[in-house]
Amino acid sequence: MTRPEVIAIGCSSGGFNALRVLLGGLDPGLPQTVMVCSHTGGSVDTLCGLLARHCALPVVEAQERWPARGGTVQLAPGGYHLLLESDRHFALSVDRQVGFSRPSIDVMFDSVAEVYRAAAIGVILTGASRDGADGLAQIRTRGGIAVVQTPASAEAAAMPQAALDTAGADHCLPLEQIAPLLNRLCLP
Repeated sequence: MTRPEVIAIGCSSGGFNALRVLLGGLDPGLPQTVMVCSHTGGSVDTLCGLLARHCALPVVEAQERWPARGGTVQLAPGGYHLLLESDRHFALSVDRQVGFSRPSIDVMFDSVAEVYRAAAIGVILTGASRDGADGLAQIRTRGGIAVVQTPASAEAAAMPQAALDTAGADHCLPLEQIAPLLNRLCLP
């Protein structure tokens, strides 16, 4: 198995509580880059501050041309698609909305799949849309690992259900079991 280098997480409705639980369970020594695309209506600065209270890793808003650094949680800025370029630096885009969203989970996942291929993990959490389903399929097609929150454990089941219907999953787990799985997959 290829050692994962990036964990890409997507969520929407109910996402704050899901991220609080998932990020709070990540090992502080996790060396992977963690990218998060959340459909938030509010400030990403505020979300970073709130999540940082529950996460041992630094939680910051991703910036244009920053390198994808390990051991850090990078959130997609509001109103921008978050992409990875081939040199593993972030790019921000104001291209059209995808699936009525900007940032779009599909856009982020597609770029992660292209750059990291089998070294990518995609995670779909709670949400009320189908954003992320096609991008998760791209991650799986390129040999990456797909993790989906069980729809029954999600505050909004539509997003994880769409991911399962479109991409399937290598692991479909209740929310509380996702961080322990990621720690097992990612730590030496």
